[in-house]
Amino acid sequence: MDELLREYLPILVFLGVAVGLGIVLILAAVIVAVRSPDPEKVSAYECGFNAFDDARMKFDVRFYLVAILFIIFDLEIAMLFPWAVAFKDISMLAFWSMMVFLAVLTAGFAYEWKKGAMEWE
Repeated sequence: MDELLREYLPILVFLGVAVGLGIVLILAAVIVAVRSPDPEKVSAYECGFNAFDDARMKFDVRFYLVAILFIIFDLEIAMLFPWAVAFKDISMLAFWSMMVFLAVLTAGFAYEWKKGAMEWE
């Protein structure tokens, strides 16, 4: 039994160091943190101007169409890359499954194009 506990000793030491370091870093952040931030630091950023309307306002549907377009291309790359890497070892079922997948994505892309997601005024 003593030998079994000795095998778990490195794990316990690691957990102890991790918990101790986490507590020390959290306490250091609380102690060192700035209590009165600079007005420039809390000002509007990224867009360059202050908010001019309610954050819960309705967005134009084109924003959602662009998001769907991003998901289509992101999903395509996430699935197509591993398939292409293993292309020489795949079966005909895997090949035609990917062709169906690409056809569905192409249909989604055609829908986006038809709805005008590519044109921005």
